[in-house]
Amino acid sequence: MERTEIVLEGRKGEIQLFSDDQKAGKMDISVIGKKLTVYHTEVNPEYEGKGFAKILLEKLVSYARENDLKISPLCPYVHAQFKRHPEEYADVWMKGD
Repeated sequence: MERTEIVLEGRKGEIQLFSDDQKAGKMDISVIGKKLTVYHTEVNPEYEGKGFAKILLEKLVSYARENDLKISPLCPYVHAQFKRHPEEYADVWMKGD
């Protein structure tokens, strides 16, 4: 069973993904004002190919929507997904940043 947690200490933090209570991956993020910056997405090698990066992305986007934030996708994975599906992420994508 997979679950996600958002851990923010001050402005910086992580979105953590757990599978059967083992940390399987994370996204490095920061929140300043209404801007959520995502720097890096990482899935542990033993969990690759299971769609876990997508689970992290879904949590990132839902958190941004719930908190009226715009996402600055510095992470190559997130940026690629935003470019592939611009209509899906238009409301949260901070373009030109």
